[in-house]
Amino acid sequence: MPSQVLVFDMDGVLVDVTDSYRETVVLTVAHFTGQTISRDSIQDYKNQGGWNNDWALSQKICADLGVTVSYGAVVKYFNHLFLDQGLIHRERWLPRNGLLDRLAGKFELAIFTGRTRQEVEITLNREGLLERFLIVTADDVEHEKPAPDGLRKIAGLRPTQKLLYVGDTVDDARCARAANVPFIGIASPASPRREQLLDLFHREGAIQVLGDINEIG
Repeated sequence: MPSQVLVFDMDGVLVDVTDSYRETVVLTVAHFTGQTISRDSIQDYKNQGGWNNDWALSQKICADLGVTVSYGAVVKYFNHLFLDQGLIHRERWLPRNGLLDRLAGKFELAIFTGRTRQEVEITLNREGLLERFLIVTADDVEHEKPAPDGLRKIAGLRPTQKLLYVGDTVDDARCARAANVPFIGIASPASPRREQLLDLFHREGAIQVLGDINEIG
């Protein structure tokens, strides 16, 4: 068994969610407020930290635009778009052919994500990769990121192995720091507010920042 576990966040790391999760936030907010927000404004919230949950983020943006919506109503409409209407299938798998095979020669591969188990399985089944990863989701932890619960759970499952976490938000970085796990940041050159994100990663102690998951060695 490899001596290290390479743990990936999913969104923005393994999957480009510009046209799936991010678009669903935009459409959910528009439905309840009649206002169209920019992708940059979503990134501004993400960079503040504490908005890993896109349902809670959508509710917060609605409130900031002057419209009070119940959490349950947001979740229901978001899931209607994302799951029932299929926006989840607009996402794009990012690792190139051979990357995971190469990494699996050095590491055990795992995922810790704020997605639900259902959302993870839809994506990984579509890619034929469900059995490739040790998986911990939002359904498996008491506290969401930036709390370290997910990484600590993986560490408990693999007590003889060291962890390394790869993520694309400040909440990922803070989660890793709280779990005392080295962190690699992903900041796409096309990412909104990239310079701010780079600064946040460095302040949170990232050991490396990459533009794309395919740069990982």
